[in-house]
Amino acid sequence: MGDLIGEQVEGTLYYADAELFSALGALGLPPSEETAAFADLCRINALYMIAKAGSGHIGSSFSSLDLVAYVMRHLLPAAEAQGEQAGLYFSSKGHDVPGLYAALMATGQLPFAGIHSLRRLNGLPGHPDVGTAGIVTNTGSLGMGISKAKGMIRAHRARGERRRVVVLTGDGELQEGQIWESLAGAVAEEMDELLVIVDHNKLQSDTYVEATSGLGDLLAKFEAFGFQASRIDGHDQAGLAALTAPTLARRGRPQVWVADTIKGAGVSFMAHTALQGLAPLYRFHSGAPSAEDYQCALAELSGRVEARVGQDKGRMPPLRAVQPDNGGTQGSGPPKVSLPVAYRDVLVAAAERHPELTVLDADLAVDMGLAPFRERFPERFIECGIAEMDMVSQAGGLALQGRIPVCHSFACFMTTRANEHFYNNASEHTRVIYVAGLAGLLPAGPGHSHQGVRDVAALGGIPNMTCLAPTDPEELALALEYAISESKGPVYIRLCSQPVALPFELPSQKSLQVGRGRCVRSGTEGVLFAYGPVLTSQAYEAAERLAAEGRLNLAVYALPFVNRVDGSWLAEITQGAKVVGTLDDHYVDGAQGDRIAVALMEQGVQTRLLRFGVRDWPACGTADEVLRYHGLHADNLVEQLAKFAAC
Repeated sequence: MGDLIGEQVEGTLYYADAELFSALGALGLPPSEETAAFADLCRINALYMIAKAGSGHIGSSFSSLDLVAYVMRHLLPAAEAQGEQAGLYFSSKGHDVPGLYAALMATGQLPFAGIHSLRRLNGLPGHPDVGTAGIVTNTGSLGMGISKAKGMIRAHRARGERRRVVVLTGDGELQEGQIWESLAGAVAEEMDELLVIVDHNKLQSDTYVEATSGLGDLLAKFEAFGFQASRIDGHDQAGLAALTAPTLARRGRPQVWVADTIKGAGVSFMAHTALQGLAPLYRFHSGAPSAEDYQCALAELSGRVEARVGQDKGRMPPLRAVQPDNGGTQGSGPPKVSLPVAYRDVLVAAAERHPELTVLDADLAVDMGLAPFRERFPERFIECGIAEMDMVSQAGGLALQGRIPVCHSFACFMTTRANEHFYNNASEHTRVIYVAGLAGLLPAGPGHSHQGVRDVAALGGIPNMTCLAPTDPEELALALEYAISESKGPVYIRLCSQPVALPFELPSQKSLQVGRGRCVRSGTEGVLFAYGPVLTSQAYEAAERLAAEGRLNLAVYALPFVNRVDGSWLAEITQGAKVVGTLDDHYVDGAQGDRIAVALMEQGVQTRLLRFGVRDWPACGTADEVLRYHGLHADNLVEQLAKFAAC
């Protein structure tokens, strides 16, 4: 190996510290060569953070890092040198945040200590959050960035300031309608402080942008709105440097650079240009590299840095070596239940029985387990791209013409961005089914923008809407069949994406009974209600421990109907209970606990109720960290329930 690593030790992770970046700056390399080496050192650090965390987005971080390095090291400082106030840079797409963190650390805007804490509690969130130094705005559903930049520019102007605002978007992100809504106002206000950079890496979550929803002539589209548009090579530092003077000199109109980039740039086998076929699966969009991939990628990146430095490499200190602590592993125990994995077979089986069933996807076919359906029924599969509102309204049109549409996306995006469209579809009294992944707190590594903990509150008040949260694959199959064959209105099915080793077996049943659940554990002194694999498991383990310690003997019920409760059934099973506990994988307000509380009152049940759930912004971290933080771990439940019952 080279001087930066020495003899690479298997299983060891490496990163570039502040001393190494300072040494690079002291070598006196040509600016374009130094910036390219700077970007590769940031790639090494982004790779380190993702490998240590156990998850993250390599491809998007790597495609954007040459652009980020140029903007931070050259463009914004040049604007200040011409008399502008300090400029702002932020990412609208958000997936590239490991790379952004690396650049912020290297430029002294973020403490280097944070490099070890990606996706950990009280560490660096999995997506941008303004609580982190150097982060200008949060991300959430895609498409918000240009609108936020316009708001910032208006605020600057109100203070008499001229500040450059540079916002990075993804090319898949351009499928969101808000992007195009935001452009006209920027032109009308002559926001020449605004520079939009499109990270045109040609891939989105699952496959090529063109295979999902083609973008057409981007330069012509932006120019039609009135933007000054340029096309550039997003990895050519000399070419980027040549744009500095003309960019800062232009006045009267906002600008956009369509930057041709390569997803996974910097590592040959991670680059999308190495993929084959029309619709390949890109392996490095999310997740962590294997040990072998990590070693190979590190060797390639460090070797290129050494080549750029040339004979001065002896003046560069080596990379720091760290033994991973495996702290980024999400959850523990064998992953016996994964609802998205189980959904693959459940959906295909349902489609075999129901030929009118049509599947719609919002660029998450892999995450949602839709690939087998797409292969088996390509004529009944509709890829809508990153356009949740369009997808849900298309489903409404399909339903009006007699099809049974099933929409798919993450809970945090579909239920909020398309909420008005859910309501409109329901008002037409048709049957539309919505299946959402990432429902609940876990996995918590991506951060609060991706944790679906307000979806039931957002949908539960729609007339005739049924919200279901299955706990195991059998209940998932029953939920989908209920939605297709029995429900009189729309149905929303939450899929917990966290693999869980269930410590119990649900009693088998042939169909769901509306508003009723199944007994997971018998008990005589109280009842715990939960849903989904994560919290039903925590409830069961807490009840087992309380009984073993002789403190409290609780029954545990898995109640998949999150917004519907059968009052007579509830009164029957809670009769004589000292305590009733509800566990919501959701904000406490607007979820199942509220329905149970109201039903108990309506039935005249005299008992004490303790509601568990999310009461603050959902935390980012490992499964155990986040469950404990929110008081939803079995350890928390044991103490709170015993204390509550003793009062």
